[in-house]
Amino acid sequence: MIPLSSPINARLPTALALGSFDGLHAGHRRVIKEITNHRDGIPTIVSFWPHPREVLYGESRLRLDLPSEKSLLLEPLGIKQLVLVPFDKDLAALPAEQFFNQILLDKLQAKKIAVGENFRFGKNRKGDPFVLQRLCEKEGIELSIVPILEDKLGRMSSSRIREALKEGDLQTTKNLLGRAYNFRGVVIPGKGIGRNIGWPTANLEVDGRKFLPALGVYAAWAKTGSEAKLFPAVMNLGPQPTVDPESPSAVEVHFLNEKIDLLGEEVIVEPIQRLRGQKKFKNLEELSQQISFDANQAHSILNEL
Repeated sequence: MIPLSSPINARLPTALALGSFDGLHAGHRRVIKEITNHRDGIPTIVSFWPHPREVLYGESRLRLDLPSEKSLLLEPLGIKQLVLVPFDKDLAALPAEQFFNQILLDKLQAKKIAVGENFRFGKNRKGDPFVLQRLCEKEGIELSIVPILEDKLGRMSSSRIREALKEGDLQTTKNLLGRAYNFRGVVIPGKGIGRNIGWPTANLEVDGRKFLPALGVYAAWAKTGSEAKLFPAVMNLGPQPTVDPESPSAVEVHFLNEKIDLLGEEVIVEPIQRLRGQKKFKNLEELSQQISFDANQAHSILNEL
């Protein structure tokens, strides 16, 4: 996996692409392509962590790709390192020119820079691509400003991907990402209720910073972090309205026709299609019958792929 590092530990000099690159959609990949074949700089992605809006406005900013996931996705694109710039109020107060000089020039020794045309940086977001162009020209740094990519429905953006996930629309999500959406979590002990009614589940502890799809029941592929094989599965994302209405939202995955001891294992889940929303049943027998129906439906969907 390509290394995650802070600016002071980065390999130098760099050819860098600046931005959040959350989701790494086709527009992001266009920007990245601009730096991967530079002769003098190590191809580098530079992003802020945490997201500036979290620091400045207290907004919760869930990520389509966590840094460790992003590293895996960036490597095939020719990127050699992912640099996360720690974002705090002191950094936010730096004027654009100081940010350029202190971070991009001094610490990262940028030889080439690539940004999307909507990129903004520096105090009050006053640094735009035109400001960056002036600063780069002054220092003899090559700059690529990449136009926003659009399709027939509008601008390619991480926001569109989030909206599709909010609707549980995994096909649109896949089309926008250019790859299947997935998430991962470690299997932790559950209450054993699923096992008692004939439907044992792996209960996943997922990083709370990960953006998850709409609550509901899904047909999904699942695999352990140590294996390449995909297993057909049915996944429940949300609380347990029948068993424990006060329970917090959780991720439960039942591997279809498989008995695997997964406790403590990392499981990667690729939801394929939302089957239904959350529903409260009269009793556990009715719940078991519904899970049986969900499992059969999931099996049919996955067998057709």
